[in-house]
Amino acid sequence: MSISATNTDKAATDSRLDRRFATVRAENRAALVTYITAGDPGYDASLATFLGMAEAGADVIELGMPFTDPMADGLAIQHATQRALKAGQTMDRTLAMVSEFRKQDQDTPIVLMGYYNPIYRRGVARFLEQANEAGVDGLIVVDLPPEHDDELCLPAAKAGISFIRLATPTTNSERLPRVLANTSGFLYYVSSNGVTGGAAPTADKVEAEVGRIREHTDIPVAVGFGIRTAEQAARIGRFADGVVVGSALIDLQANAETPEQGTRDVHALTRELAKALQTARK
Repeated sequence: MSISATNTDKAATDSRLDRRFATVRAENRAALVTYITAGDPGYDASLATFLGMAEAGADVIELGMPFTDPMADGLAIQHATQRALKAGQTMDRTLAMVSEFRKQDQDTPIVLMGYYNPIYRRGVARFLEQANEAGVDGLIVVDLPPEHDDELCLPAAKAGISFIRLATPTTNSERLPRVLANTSGFLYYVSSNGVTGGAAPTADKVEAEVGRIREHTDIPVAVGFGIRTAEQAARIGRFADGVVVGSALIDLQANAETPEQGTRDVHALTRELAKALQTARK
């Protein structure tokens, strides 16, 4: 049985995410989904990077919410989180970044990615109200399984914010419908077991897994974890609806001589990745 993209109350009703994936589908290409950690290496540099990503070619931008215990993330994002927290990044500042972005871009979907603890401490209702006001389109909260949908997933859907779930190579056909039940926007397929920034995925194996997922749903499937280069992105983009790149961008910012150079390097790789996806199916 296919689970429709309209299986939540409000989130999937002509959302920015739906419109963006419809656009890239019409262009016969995969969406480029980029990730940066909010506030890394400092607020001003992070904001400059964030503000320029859509112009550089990002179709969807994931903005990491810094948290002290990022257990699903590899060293690159762990270190980015530590840099951001040390520089004074807070949830208020992360939402402020989204508000600043919306002053110049009303079309590019923004997804906040992180963990439940900071949201729980703030209060779910307050967080969703503030996220909605800022212009957030989706949430990826990696430590809330479907069994806890009442906590955040369903309230988010009612607030018009998509709740995007992760599926992994170990998500079998019995578990998958539960994962998909209240997912909207897109499904994030984690192409390899482990943490972010791991080994590059094998395209043939990932294509088979994406095909298996599509037997259960018609929502877009974006593939991430381990994709660092334009060549790797193009291989995955030939069959996936979206390609997620995070750690490679974080590393550029971390290794740059100055924050300004880091911003330029991140935008340069984003342009390279976007160009690769534009031609991957031709």
